Amino acid sequence: MGLKTREEYIESLRKMKPEVYMFGERLTNIVDNPRLRAGIEATAATYELASVPECRDLIVTRSPLINEPVNRFTLPPSSIEDLVARVKVNRKLGNWVGTCHQRCTGLDCLSTLSIVTYDIDKKYGTGYNKRFLEFLKNVQKNDLAANAAVTDVKGDRSLGPKEQADPDMYLRVVERRSDGIVVRGAKAHQTGSLSSHEIIALPTRALRKGDEDYAVAFAVPQDAPGLVHVVGRSSLDSRELDGCDVGNTLYSKYCPTVIFNNVFVPWERVFMCGEVEFAVDMVVKFSSFHRQSHGGCKSGKIDCMIGAALTLMDYNGTSKAGHHKQKVIDMIHRAETLYGCCLAASYEGKKEPSGTYFIDTVLANASKIHEGKEMAEAIRLMVDVSGGFVADLPSDRDLEHPEIGPMLKKYLKGVDGVPVENRIKMFRLVEKMAMESADTISDIHGGGSPEAHRVTILRETDIESKKKAARRLAGIKV
Repeated sequence: MGLKTREEYIESLRKMKPEVYMFGERLTNIVDNPRLRAGIEATAATYELASVPECRDLIVTRSPLINEPVNRFTLPPSSIEDLVARVKVNRKLGNWVGTCHQRCTGLDCLSTLSIVTYDIDKKYGTGYNKRFLEFLKNVQKNDLAANAAVTDVKGDRSLGPKEQADPDMYLRVVERRSDGIVVRGAKAHQTGSLSSHEIIALPTRALRKGDEDYAVAFAVPQDAPGLVHVVGRSSLDSRELDGCDVGNTLYSKYCPTVIFNNVFVPWERVFMCGEVEFAVDMVVKFSSFHRQSHGGCKSGKIDCMIGAALTLMDYNGTSKAGHHKQKVIDMIHRAETLYGCCLAASYEGKKEPSGTYFIDTVLANASKIHEGKEMAEAIRLMVDVSGGFVADLPSDRDLEHPEIGPMLKKYLKGVDGVPVENRIKMFRLVEKMAMESADTISDIHGGGSPEAHRVTILRETDIESKKKAARRLAGIKV
């Protein structure tokens, strides 16, 4: 079947029948819901750009597994070039949609499973890797989008999974059957779960003896019986549903909580079940891949922010203001530093025993810490340059009012020759990129908390080599 077009992707979602709730109501049509459709369109861009001539060579490659052309979002990296392409594709898409395209987490899961299932099999003689490769073939042949179900709700965070008053605070196996397993729990912050065909669940933390029920990895369709998507609120969701004052009506981001209410998973879709010592490998591999993914897409989003700031400088008549130019320079260097750090993580990657390439974890986590701090500063600079109307621009409906509208358009005019409508649209875009909570908060917490990034850096850094270098320079012999 091969590569899907944008239209084929959207129609494939229309055929699925997930259980979805939003604002206290059950939805029966996710594809045509204005709020969810904007998120679906962001993922659709990963299919659309695969057919754009100037992007095709970047996004489409050949799979050594099925020996056919595939979208890179279905291909675990098998070379340094693949690792580098991950970053470049994400930057291109971040620049294209100006928000989260929602497909990188699925690739991060596929890449992780291609490494860790092999390692589990090597130790225990299990058949997880063979199962995974069959699943991956299906993903590639049908160009499926996948979603990462990783973040458990965690309950009392001072307690481990088995110590919780309610054992379902971490996703767990509640029944083992001859034909598969039954799982129960919930995963939070599931960006784009309804834009995906498959939900891939991984553990959220390191586990130990006694946590076997929680050491589980598997894949289920997003409309599997018992799987419930509850769409979370974000700062601009009512505007999206009303169809006004949005700023970018085409692309957006939504984040459901996904409840696994006794979901059955056949054995052929189970990729880990009880091997507690490999949970930490799942977490480290996934989180590091995902933090690398962030650096690509967020540098692409800063590209959009820079473009919006520069355009409003033109519209406002401040394009020659030196202090504005300096602020744009500060935005540019933040984007390029973030991008460069992720490229470095790729170039320093190494081949794993499974044949999949894995990035440099320290550089990937350094990139994510940089993102958490500097995206907020880039947003501040964009708003600073753009002006106060980002905060309190009158509604589209006021602008369309037969009496008030002409007066507003008279007084919202900027530079002569620039239609007032264009200036208004650019203000709205800046507001959306600054205030879209579902996306801006992920700059800090996406891929794990800032503390998780720091802990990983310390754990993965070769501390002894640095101490050895200092002792040598100081003339100390051990």
